[in-house]
Amino acid sequence: MNLPSMRYQLRHLTHFAYERPVSFARCNLRLKPIDWEGQTLLSHSLSSEPDGVFTPAPAGNSLVNVTRLVLGGAINKLDIVSNAEIAVFRRVPEVRADDLTVAQIGTSARASNDVSDMSPANFLFPSPLIAHDRAMGEWCGQWLKADRPLTQAALDLTLAIQRDFTFDPDATRTETLPAEAFAKRAGVCQDFAQIMISGLRSAGIPAAYASGYIRTIPPPGKERLQGADAMHGWVLVWCGTERGWIGFDPTNGILMASDHILVAVGRDYLDIAPIDGIFTGYGAQKIRVDVDVIPIAG
Repeated sequence: MNLPSMRYQLRHLTHFAYERPVSFARCNLRLKPIDWEGQTLLSHSLSSEPDGVFTPAPAGNSLVNVTRLVLGGAINKLDIVSNAEIAVFRRVPEVRADDLTVAQIGTSARASNDVSDMSPANFLFPSPLIAHDRAMGEWCGQWLKADRPLTQAALDLTLAIQRDFTFDPDATRTETLPAEAFAKRAGVCQDFAQIMISGLRSAGIPAAYASGYIRTIPPPGKERLQGADAMHGWVLVWCGTERGWIGFDPTNGILMASDHILVAVGRDYLDIAPIDGIFTGYGAQKIRVDVDVIPIAG
């Protein structure tokens, strides 16, 4: 069966500017896309200015690739660049009336004896950034009734978040908890994904945080997607042993297909933050991220 295929050239620049020189920096980079059904990584490279030492670091599972960058000596700024070429071949998933219901999926998830990294049991419970929250659970529960087919229920919830919440980069910060973004009805892709995950888990449905990119240049006649200039976040929902994990993007009100490039999967953003680390020094720092995901001729 022929699947719609796209090839992308990806460039992700992270620029750090330090108020005062720092004498040591060590960063954990989660920028190399993982192996996942529907995409093939053709090439990937990391570089930094000034030059540093890159070494693979153990991730503990197959859901994220971690590279460690170490720099010595005093620096005032740091650029980290991730370049990749990737082929994506996914259809838009079907939403079927005969899919298992919310209640059936919840029962199946609790009975599963899967011990893989993507076991539904790993994504059923609260995680460091995503707690069960009564208000979010009740709001999301409007669309997650027990007798509804899960794929339709999850899509309706996706569309409700896209409709009722305002995309506003100034409303939240990286460390903002989902309950705060929910109260504001505003935020960015990370907030909307984690609100949806909290609601799904409250209904007994396994849900994971997906980190990656969406294409920067839209197809002719299509609107540009929100989140195209930065690392994007959406939701993977476990839809049973037959259908597996299906991606839902509440920021844009769409399902994960050929416009999405998956980089890492975690319980929440904290598991798969693109860059974290430490430096020796003091003073403020500024961070700028530039992302380009360009379709290329196949």
